[in-house]
Amino acid sequence: MAEGKVDPVHQFTIETLFGTESWAIGGYNIAFTNSALWMAITTAAIVVFVAGGAKQQLVPGRWQMAVEGLTGFVDNLLMANIGKAGRKYLPYVFSLFAFILFANLLGLMPLALVGVHPFTATSHFTVTGVLAVMSFAIVLGVGFAKHGLHFFSLFVPHGTPVLMIPIIFPIELISFMVRPFSLGLRLFVAMMAGHVLLEVLSGFVISGTNAGVGIFFLAALPSFVLMIGICALELLVAGIQAYVFALLTCVYLNDAENLH
Repeated sequence: MAEGKVDPVHQFTIETLFGTESWAIGGYNIAFTNSALWMAITTAAIVVFVAGGAKQQLVPGRWQMAVEGLTGFVDNLLMANIGKAGRKYLPYVFSLFAFILFANLLGLMPLALVGVHPFTATSHFTVTGVLAVMSFAIVLGVGFAKHGLHFFSLFVPHGTPVLMIPIIFPIELISFMVRPFSLGLRLFVAMMAGHVLLEVLSGFVISGTNAGVGIFFLAALPSFVLMIGICALELLVAGIQAYVFALLTCVYLNDAENLH
């Protein structure tokens, strides 16, 4: 920010915290960045959250109920989409859902008020893309391990005429291969767009406040009120995007398990 102006994309800048350009493996820099820091904070927050609620008291407290409720929510998601066979994926899908949810929420915390600049790791496609590829790799592994080459029947819907198979098969295959891209892109776009909008509105507030009383009431104050509404919406989006990512992962795992 300079002279009251706000750069809406500066918040997504990857900054090196530890290490230099010489820290590289296979030509890729492995220096510790702000993105890595906030992913580590997210992981630590999940560990504390789960450990604090794993007391298994006869009369559960609020913390234990929160952990059990979140675990039960993911378990129901797996049961509804895969069935009893989905129980074995609970640790992975729960970790995936919790990581995305916590990362989204931590990026919205007003920590800049105390001098800490939060970073939303899920606003980078490199992060969401890796999560999507991990899910896709598990789907492929399960599909081929359980069904072998019969897994390719997933790309030929039941009842497809023989003459239509050369046309339907490549269409279904391309649609399947696009899944990790669309899965990661959806989360990345949703989080980045919300943060950019908030930053733009904050620029209006700063500029309007510096421009005088008239501009303040005309532009800055409405922008500030709108920011409050957008923040509330972003909290909702943070949860919805975590849910959608976990839900689609369950749907894709169901394809691998049951060839639907």
